[in-house]
Amino acid sequence: MATYGIGRVVERTLEGRARGGEHSLRPLLFLGALWFCLFFALLFLVVLVATTLLDGAARLDLRLFTEFPASAPERAGARPAILGSLWVILATAIMAIPLGIAAAVHLEEFSNQKNWFNRFIEVNIQNLAAIPSIVYGMLTLSALALLGIANKNMVWVGALALAMLILPVIIIATREALRAVPLEIRQGSLALGATPLQTTLRNTLPAAIPGIATGTILALSRALGEAAPLLLLGGLVYLTFDPNGFASGYTTMPIQIFNWTGRPQDGFHELAAATSILLLVLLVAMNAVAIVIRNKFQKRW
Repeated sequence: MATYGIGRVVERTLEGRARGGEHSLRPLLFLGALWFCLFFALLFLVVLVATTLLDGAARLDLRLFTEFPASAPERAGARPAILGSLWVILATAIMAIPLGIAAAVHLEEFSNQKNWFNRFIEVNIQNLAAIPSIVYGMLTLSALALLGIANKNMVWVGALALAMLILPVIIIATREALRAVPLEIRQGSLALGATPLQTTLRNTLPAAIPGIATGTILALSRALGEAAPLLLLGGLVYLTFDPNGFASGYTTMPIQIFNWTGRPQDGFHELAAATSILLLVLLVAMNAVAIVIRNKFQKRW
């Protein structure tokens, strides 16, 4: 009787799927709408990239890398913005990567998952990863005002805002990489007499490095393309010297692009397009490096 009852349930389920399954009209319309939205977004992306390439190809030359901004577009370049972006990303990496990895290791390997405070922190990390970047600029601005720091146009100040922006992303990516390491590796290390800290440092963390590196590079590529928090913190839009340290004044490529697109001359628009191409190439290269690291070094357990 029990077998007969289960058979009837399965038969009715199959009949229901046959009447209103994935080949019925409603799922097909929904699938078509999804494909249309994807095609529409991809079309706009292709048109935007092609337009940028056509507009900026003429100014994608050596002058873009060697010249300083100028009042005349034919004499202008993006050298300070390129160097400033490198300084800011370097400072961001120094601030965010060690702290993010350490926080993820603590939350995943050593914290009590049943403790309400740890669960509260985990929920907030998930929420912080989705907050708009301008909020981190406002938070940094408020903190500097409380500390009485008047000069906010310094590399480390901009990097502080970007570090807070990507810190939740690094924590989440690191925790996912640690979770992918099999439990048997930890148990085997502990069974041989290693302490939990030794197990984490010598076994779990090295095995998770490919996933950590991938998430970290993607987070840094997001920081490289940000302009809103840096503009709020006083990032210069016109710089005629090379940034030379963490306490130096700076500008970045997104800020320089923002400045040039607001100019009325067509020459500045061409410069903005050329700098956008350079920024796009850097972002694609960083994402490509992340994919290569993931595919080459990731282990299949």
